[in-house]
Parts: sequence; C-alpha cells; structure tokens
Amino acid sequence: MLKEAISYSIEDNASVRVVQITDPHLFADPDAQLLGVNTAQSLEAVLNTINAVHYPADFMLATGDISQDYSSESYQHFLRAISPIELPCHYLPGNHDDPRIMHLNMQGPKIFGQRRILAGNWQIIMLDSTVRGKPGGHMSDSEIDIIKSAIADQPDRHILLVMHHNPILVNCTWLDQHCMDNGSDFIEQMAELPQIKGLLWGHVHQKLDQEHLGKHGMVRLMSTPSTCIQFKPKSSYFALDALQPGYRLLELKADGSILTNIYRVPGDNFSPDREASGY
Repeated sequence: MLKEAISYSIEDNASVRVVQITDPHLFADPDAQLLGVNTAQSLEAVLNTINAVHYPADFMLATGDISQDYSSESYQHFLRAISPIELPCHYLPGNHDDPRIMHLNMQGPKIFGQRRILAGNWQIIMLDSTVRGKPGGHMSDSEIDIIKSAIADQPDRHILLVMHHNPILVNCTWLDQHCMDNGSDFIEQMAELPQIKGLLWGHVHQKLDQEHLGKHGMVRLMSTPSTCIQFKPKSSYFALDALQPGYRLLELKADGSILTNIYRVPGDNFSPDREASGY
C-alpha cells in the first residue's frame, strides 16, 4: 500500500527549490575526525555557507551516511546542527547508517523519513538503495514498486528520484566496486517512464553532472560532494581530494527541467590526510 506523502503548498507554475547535503559521517564524539577532518565542524561549515547564500529553499534532502559509528548521538548531533537552517529536512539511509537507530533518533517537527514529497509540479521519491552489511547498493523490486505506485497515484507530476548509491560508474576503480549493482538496469527502466526527470545521490563524495538519453528525453544524473572528506575523481586507488566540503542547490522548474549547481565551503580549512589508504 502506498503511504501518504508529505505535501508542500507551492503553486503549480512555480519552481521547487531544494538543498541537498550528503555523507556527513558524524560520530558520537563531536571532536572525532575522519581521515584528518572533523566531520562535525565540516558539516557546520557547510550549513553556515548555505545560510550565508540565502537561497530561498523549500526544504532540504539528506542523502545518507549521516553517521560514521552507528551511534544514537551522531544522529542527535545532526539534528542539532541543521536546526539553525530552519528548513524541513527529508532523509534516507546510506551504507554507514543503521536504519533502526537512524529512525529512532531522527525525530522532530521538521525531520521526515517518509518516502514521497509532493511540491508544485513535482514528486520527489526517497529510495533505499542500501544492502545490510555491504558497502555497495542495490535497487530492489520493492523500491521500484514504490516508484510505479507513486506514478500511478500522481501521473501528471515530474519526478526526481533520490538515493544514496551511484547507479552509474564514476570511473574510480576502487569506489565503483561499491556502486548500485543493478544501476544500469535501473536507469534503463526509469528512462522508459516519461515522469522521471532526474536521479540524485551521494555516496561517491564528489561532483557528477551527466545526462542520460531516455525514451522521453534527457534524464539528469547527479552526485554531490560530501560535507566532510572528498574522494579524488577518476582514481584507480583510494585517494582523497583537497577540495573543500560542499552541497548542491537545485531548482526544479515547473516544466520539468532542472537547474543545479555545486557550492563549496570557502577557504581551505579542511585538509584531509592525503596519505590515507582507506577508511
């Protein structure tokens, strides 16, 4: 049975404006570091940058790996960190999250774990691509059924699909081992559906903006930098990038087109351990 969606009162001819943050990798200890970067501080820096830009966002998407240590405290830290933004936040799990602990602790008046968001001419579907105990992902038949049921319920709305794992390879040999294992098939299925306008994910800790030619036109494919460490693009071995933490802004236009950009924390305050060989 298709569950009720979260709805926003946005006029049908107006754009839907969204902020995406992803992969904070928070710890119970706010002083803890991931490969030389204090993840609590880097998340705070990203959120401060979002606030400074004054983008008129309608809500925020948090696309997984909220926690690094599966602790209740890490999720509670996340809630406190995003509170000053004063935006509703919709979240989904990543491979570093424990969904049970996540849902128990991600509670509040502006935090939502529901699967569907209705806003203006758009329907945003939050998908679970995780496989318990594995770093890689898979899009299950039950998730695809949610998409099809959501389309049947709202056939006239454009759709943005949001997930944690990358459905396409990013040309990082070590990282592509942990992609969505049926990503190519998933994209081909989605490209057959006229409502699908974009796919958005985290996981890869780097920017990617591509288009896939589907049966009904171009489908946007987008990944977003982490709010902590960055993985070096097109690297055959594990390597960290010196780029600063970042986030993505999206404008979902009423006609189904998507305007989007990546923004990063200014300066060079977050320098990872470039000699690290894994995490």
